[in-house]
Amino acid sequence: VQLQASGGGLAQVGGSLRLSCVASGSVNAMLWYRQYPGLAREWVAAINSGGATNYHDSVKGRFTISRDNAKNTVYLQMNSLRPEDTGVYYCKGVRVMARGSSDFWGQGTQVTVSS
Repeated sequence: VQLQASGGGLAQVGGSLRLSCVASGSVNAMLWYRQYPGLAREWVAAINSGGATNYHDSVKGRFTISRDNAKNTVYLQMNSLRPEDTGVYYCKGVRVMARGSSDFWGQGTQVTVSS
């Protein structure tokens, strides 16, 4: 499964951006991560195939993850952006199989929030 992320860019503090990630095949859970320069990738939000969602505390109330299962696409609506939201955002798809699970990563999209 290949994932293609898009939608990053430059936004002002308090502004919004919407990220998209299209998977070439079906996956169970879809997640967003972000990475700051020199630091490990951190989890941001997750959604399972049934639509249940979970968020990192730092983005609760500001970011919304959603998905379109028919299009194998996950979205991340980012509102009230802050400078600390700057980073490279990656999407991940998880496919659960009988003998375990596999992770598939997208290529990352840069988000820059300027004041």
